[in-house]
Amino acid sequence: MAYKSVLTVWDDREESRAAMDLAIDMVKANDGHLNVLCLGIDRIQPGLYYAGATPAIMTENIEVARDEAKKNEKSAKAILNGYDINWSSQAMVAQINGLSYVVGGAARYNDLVVLPQPYGGGAGEEAASVLEAAMFEGHAPVLVCPAKIKTPPGKRVVIAWNGSAEAMAAIKAALPYIRAAEAVDIAIIDPSRHDESQADPGYELSTMLARHGANVTVSVLARTVPRVAEVIERHAIDFGADMIVMGAYGHSRFRESILGGATRDMLEDVTVPVLMAH
Repeated sequence: MAYKSVLTVWDDREESRAAMDLAIDMVKANDGHLNVLCLGIDRIQPGLYYAGATPAIMTENIEVARDEAKKNEKSAKAILNGYDINWSSQAMVAQINGLSYVVGGAARYNDLVVLPQPYGGGAGEEAASVLEAAMFEGHAPVLVCPAKIKTPPGKRVVIAWNGSAEAMAAIKAALPYIRAAEAVDIAIIDPSRHDESQADPGYELSTMLARHGANVTVSVLARTVPRVAEVIERHAIDFGADMIVMGAYGHSRFRESILGGATRDMLEDVTVPVLMAH
């Protein structure tokens, strides 16, 4: 298995370049295809247009969003034309509350979505909405890339394991990285909280991954600080990890979902790429 179809959503921010570069490297390594979605967003929700707003005003906002999409596509093409890879780009306009449909529809037909960190660095509120749409609506694994990467990800991988379906989905999505890694560590925080009957936590998962040829160890960690994300981040530093694999958790918001606390905490502070799935 390899990542043959990779999607990234380009917004022309400097902080997003690391995600674009990582997606390009993945496509080169796997002889795959890079799809680039260049969004222009009407950030005024329809219900917030003031009473008496004319169709001309609404049309003007759509035109601004269309210009933004074209500008983003132009800058994406300027980058991609410098690489000998298979790629395509698409400029699309969406209202802020319609991102789920646009991004989710694009993500659904890709093996992996590579996105920039959704918090900090000038990221707007739509950055988190794009990530949520890819995972919850597109049902695609997402590799979240911080603005600065010290080393290419995938040599030393930490898996945050709690026995959940979300964590297993992330692990299976990360198998190409896990197979190729020099070292993989399964980090389990307070295993009694997940399964008191498990005498040897991590055994079944480590056995499964070892059959794929992975060099696996298991670390049982105490929850010494309130935030689970902080425990994982500290362990990743101690292990020298260049990637974290974990499930993405959300809360229902009508037909959509929003990122849960532990997931958001991880994405706010992490300094290495995080591969997530739901």
